[in-house]
Amino acid sequence: MAENASRTAVLVCQGRAAAHGRLAPERFADPTAMPLLRPDERVTVEAVRHGEAPRDWRARVAYEGILAITELMVPRTVAIDDAVRDHAAPQVVILGAGLDGRAWRMAELRDADVFEVDQPASQQDKRARAAALSGPPPAYVPVDFRTDDLGAALAAAGHLADRPTTWIWEGVVPYLTPGQVEATVGALTSCSAPASRLVVNFQLPVPLLKLGFLAARALARSTGRRSVLSREPWRSTWTPRAMADLLARHGFTVTQDHNVLDVAETLGTPIRRGRSLAQSQVQVADRG
Repeated sequence: MAENASRTAVLVCQGRAAAHGRLAPERFADPTAMPLLRPDERVTVEAVRHGEAPRDWRARVAYEGILAITELMVPRTVAIDDAVRDHAAPQVVILGAGLDGRAWRMAELRDADVFEVDQPASQQDKRARAAALSGPPPAYVPVDFRTDDLGAALAAAGHLADRPTTWIWEGVVPYLTPGQVEATVGALTSCSAPASRLVVNFQLPVPLLKLGFLAARALARSTGRRSVLSREPWRSTWTPRAMADLLARHGFTVTQDHNVLDVAETLGTPIRRGRSLAQSQVQVADRG
């Protein structure tokens, strides 16, 4: 994996790979996930897929972590994919794409111009891994949300601001400060023609959040590893009202609001960590 590439992106991909063909198969599928993983990253995924919990402590902690992510990724992915399918657009931009496989796996995007935006190190890692996938790749747009001009980078890659765009913003908001989140919304608004749609995933404020982070870091240390949260900390959480107000200030009206726990209950997928699922929200907002 490229230096400074997102470790969270790998964990999310592992969760999708573990769920593929097993959880809600009539609604969820991600055949791109396993090919995007390195051989060593597939070991724990295969254990989860076969329900083979290891006895070794370090391996067991990794196993339980992927199991938890697997349960989260299915309802979260379904909520986002449904919103994308319901709103055909000539352009799709995936913000903070990580190891997202939508450009390859979603038939609904075949006639759209797909752009993947991510920080340069993660994108370099993704491009190397994506060589294992067949089909035309998206246009890769390296951007650091904290410092770079999103609109200028997209325009240089061929994105047209006068054509409707569906924006997919999954699993990124918590890692940005409130100011960076608002700046990003403002930047994408300037590139959004009428009939554009924003699908945004964010985390809700919960009691004792910092205590949970400390426990996660202590658990990671017990295995001799560094917690992902130490390297990629959360910087913001949002209530649904606060996010809707932010989007409204930039011309987007929330038309759908899904709590991931509710989606999981509808799908009938496993819920071992309901509190974690309930902390994740997906809002769909339309412009014009």
